[in-house]
Amino acid sequence: MAHTARSWRNHRNAAAVLAATGLLTLGLSVPGAAAAGEPRIDLRVLVVDNGDSPVKAITAQLKSTGIPYTTVDLNDANRPTITDAFLSDTVNGTPRAKFQGVVLPNEAPFGAGSAEQTALEGYERTYGIPQVDAYTWAHPGVGLDYTSQGGWAGSLDGREASVTTEGRAGYFGYIDGAFTFEDNDPAVQESYGYVARPRTGFTSYVDLPVPAGSGRGSLVGEYSHDGRRELVVTFAYNEYQQQFRLLARGIVEWLTQGVHLGQARNYFAVHVDDVFAPDSRWDTERNCTPGDFDCVGGDGEGTTPIRMTADDAVFAAQWQRERAFKLDMVYNAGSGEEWKAENGGTDALADRLLADKAQYRWVNHTYTHPFLGCVQDTSTVPWSCAKNADGSTRYMSRSDISAEIRNNYNWGLGKGLPLDRTELVTGEHSGLRTLPQQPDDNPNLAGALSDNGVRWIASDNSREPAQRSVGAALTVPRYPMNVYYNTGTDEEMADEYNWIYTSAADGGSGVCETNPASTCLDEPLDTATGYAQYIVPQEARIALGHVIGNDPRPHYAHQSNLAEDRTLYPVLDKVLADYGALFADNTPVQNLAQSAIGTELQRRAAWQTALANGSVTAYRIGKAVTVKAPSGTQIPVTAPEGTTKRLLLGTSAFGTPYAGRRSAWTKPELLQSAVTLNLP
Repeated sequence: MAHTARSWRNHRNAAAVLAATGLLTLGLSVPGAAAAGEPRIDLRVLVVDNGDSPVKAITAQLKSTGIPYTTVDLNDANRPTITDAFLSDTVNGTPRAKFQGVVLPNEAPFGAGSAEQTALEGYERTYGIPQVDAYTWAHPGVGLDYTSQGGWAGSLDGREASVTTEGRAGYFGYIDGAFTFEDNDPAVQESYGYVARPRTGFTSYVDLPVPAGSGRGSLVGEYSHDGRRELVVTFAYNEYQQQFRLLARGIVEWLTQGVHLGQARNYFAVHVDDVFAPDSRWDTERNCTPGDFDCVGGDGEGTTPIRMTADDAVFAAQWQRERAFKLDMVYNAGSGEEWKAENGGTDALADRLLADKAQYRWVNHTYTHPFLGCVQDTSTVPWSCAKNADGSTRYMSRSDISAEIRNNYNWGLGKGLPLDRTELVTGEHSGLRTLPQQPDDNPNLAGALSDNGVRWIASDNSREPAQRSVGAALTVPRYPMNVYYNTGTDEEMADEYNWIYTSAADGGSGVCETNPASTCLDEPLDTATGYAQYIVPQEARIALGHVIGNDPRPHYAHQSNLAEDRTLYPVLDKVLADYGALFADNTPVQNLAQSAIGTELQRRAAWQTALANGSVTAYRIGKAVTVKAPSGTQIPVTAPEGTTKRLLLGTSAFGTPYAGRRSAWTKPELLQSAVTLNLP
């Protein structure tokens, strides 16, 4: 091994001589000259998994980002043994490291001095491979003092941590200022950690003041020793906790040294459904919504529908401008025309929204918002699908569905709305399968989508989180926000929330007691303060978790939530404010249109398929990165600033900047079989 290391150095020296004589300025000879003196390092991560949540969390980040990885399950008796041959070999005469980084549950999961641990440490030392210790305790073996030596161990819930100067200068520079460990339930310990003082060779990247002590102690830092580097994490976490979601990018960038397949960004898009249409209002006396099939009693009316006013539209446009954030107005033109005809033939709301039309994105929501699935038989509660004489399900026809899509699009086109005809949101996501009554899509839906050039149809993420095909179209799953369509005021929101999430003994529906996915409130919310004090923080935290989880799926609410008390804005404001407090300016929220979100999900699915099929080859030799994938596959890559993409003749700048790196979906250029990047 020592002889091999000397040969690499000799090659590097030869390259330096060539550079000194000016021969490397010939362009196309550069990669070959550099490649001869360096080992090949495959762009793949080794994950040693003991089943604990920290390793699972990092693995989830790798998968979400699109980074290929190999898992060795320590709980599997048939797992491979970690040996030199498992970790490295030779390809075409070039030494190859099979993994660019290693994730371990702790610093020595195979046992200090064991054959496997020795093989792994030798591999890291030989090829300069970084190692992440997903969670370990503070002790000199990882470059830290014991907590008894001026440190501390205990619950981190609610404590404020910061990225150090060294962390900001390195892979954690996308984090802006301090952040607080989650404390969602004071009765439950959510995060335990060791706060400890660094020793020689240890550089702290994330720290906090030592509780009940003095100075600051590390929670995340790099320990350089014995020719190896470890990223040492001394607090426990899971993949859903905000503190991990915030730090996950930095952990993975450190692990890969900022060069890897895949990319991660923070996304937030908000659809506002039923624009121009009125929404039914929750009846706080009967605890149901008049007009719904299950709202018995009364005359089916009894409450005033909720609809935005022109003032609400002025506020919406101003809110967008102040926050540099666009809402997607998902509109029903026919419902708006019906409302206008029933209210004197004028519509100040429509006039105002159309005057500001360029400030929004607009999405087709069908002309009158009908149910596009089976014909609903409402003679029973719950409703069922009506049947034909032969017992088959009766569905809305292709021509009727097509007319709803076409008429709404043409109305918008006539008004000059900036529309994308490939995008569609059906009313209540109807036409798609609706369990339990309608287990299959309306068979007439796919044809109607094709008739109108629809390629992206919204679905409900709570029912169908995965993207799927509907004929030639693909679904775009959307997150429902717990800001109800049938409420216009904070008090109505709290009242309905109480009904859903309160036990029968406390005056609620008791649904929370029978639904295993639900949890009952300890006591009903105060309807005067419950929305602002309880619901808003909870909903904002959930939405922010999606945003910082590299999840592009849009969220959706309704026009009723921009009316009256304007209940949606406090949630959105908190999401955006909390995001701004966490992230630096180089990591802005990506506010994408539905078609762009659909394309992102489609590319991710194709990429994961290519990885699963083993049809991607990616490696780094010196400053050159080479990636081969099946023809036509878009390849996600992240690299440092200054990276260029090699063209048939010359180079071009690679990717777009985000979070201190450059990243993009890319593919080989004309007459090329692989993507080749030149690192700075």
